[in-house]
Amino acid sequence: MADYLEIEQKFDVGEDFERPDFGALRDVLHEDITAGAPVTHELAATYFDTPDERLLASKITLRRRTGGTDEGWHLKLPAGQDARREVREPLSGGPAEAGGVPEPLAARVADVTGGLPLAPIAVLDTERTVVTLTGRDGRVVAEIADDVVTARRVAGSTGVTAGQPLRWREIEIEVPVAWPRLQQAAADLLRAAGARPAGHGSKLAHLLSG
Repeated sequence: MADYLEIEQKFDVGEDFERPDFGALRDVLHEDITAGAPVTHELAATYFDTPDERLLASKITLRRRTGGTDEGWHLKLPAGQDARREVREPLSGGPAEAGGVPEPLAARVADVTGGLPLAPIAVLDTERTVVTLTGRDGRVVAEIADDVVTARRVAGSTGVTAGQPLRWREIEIEVPVAWPRLQQAAADLLRAAGARPAGHGSKLAHLLSG
C-alpha cells in the first residue's frame, strides 16, 4: 500500500475553453520552468461507497481506475485545504473483499462505513490531457490535467436508476510539493483564459449533485 499527499486546485471550464500556454510561467516567475508537450490518456474509473454514501459525506472517495500512469485502487482522504491524502493499491494486489475493494482500503475507512458494504455507485470515463511542468533539474514541479469527463450513476445505487450520462470539462493543477508562487501564477493564467474555481471538490461530487 502506497501513501501520497495530493496538493491540487480544480477549475471548471467550458467545452470550448482554450488552454493557455503554461510556458509563460517561466517569464512570470523568472524561474527556469519548461512546459512539456500535451499527452492524452483515456481513463476509466468505478467509484465505491456505502448505500447511504457515507464516504462522500465525509469527503472521502474510493475508486478503481484503469488507464493513465497510475492505474489501481485510489482512496482519497481529506488532508487540509487543497490537499488530500491518497492511498493506493495495485489492481491485482492482495485479496479483494468488501464487494471487490482491497481489504487494506476497506479497513482504512471501516470507522466511516460502520460495517456497511461498499459497492459501485458511479462510473466515470475521462479523456485527460496532461501538460507537465519541469524545473531546471528536470524534476516535475506541477502537472496540469485537462479533463473531459463523461459520468453516470450506477443503477440501484441509493435507489436511483441509471440516467443520461453527465458530461463536463475541468482542469486540475497538481504539485508534488507546495509552491505557492507557482500555484498562484498557474491559477491566474487559467482564470485569465476564462476558467473559474470548481464548484465541487471531486468528480464524484460533481456527478452526484447533478
